[in-house]
Amino acid sequence: MAGLRAVQGPRTIGRRLAGGRPVLGICVGMQVLFERGVEHGVETEGCDEWPGVVERLQAPVVPHMGWNTVEVPDGSRLFAGVESERFYFVHSYAVRSWDLVTDGHTAAPLVTWAEHGGDRFVAAVENGPLTATQFHPEKSGDAGAALLRAWVEGL
Repeated sequence: MAGLRAVQGPRTIGRRLAGGRPVLGICVGMQVLFERGVEHGVETEGCDEWPGVVERLQAPVVPHMGWNTVEVPDGSRLFAGVESERFYFVHSYAVRSWDLVTDGHTAAPLVTWAEHGGDRFVAAVENGPLTATQFHPEKSGDAGAALLRAWVEGL
């Protein structure tokens, strides 16, 4: 976050979103979009686009490195046609709970989940022009290419 703040990243992200322009966060790019993170006992403010805490996975083996399926919500445009595919993850930290409450007038973000070692975590979020994945679509073969294509086509 220090590096992102040094180049006014949160401001740039906020301005793009305010103008309805798309933003795609991947891996740490997703993590910085949340309210805050805790790493090695140090708490850091994130961009606060979504409520939630990025924290260390509670799994027997960390980092989570390898291929994994995801639980895609109904209505996902990002995962259309690749709902049952596997995606490549490499991370030790993630958001493990989702507590966003909507006012009933605004569409709720679509949250995709995954599990590693019995620990469930947010794998992707689709929220209007703001989209993010905890996994690496660019390393996820044909499924990742299809997902990125869907994101670009939705621009």
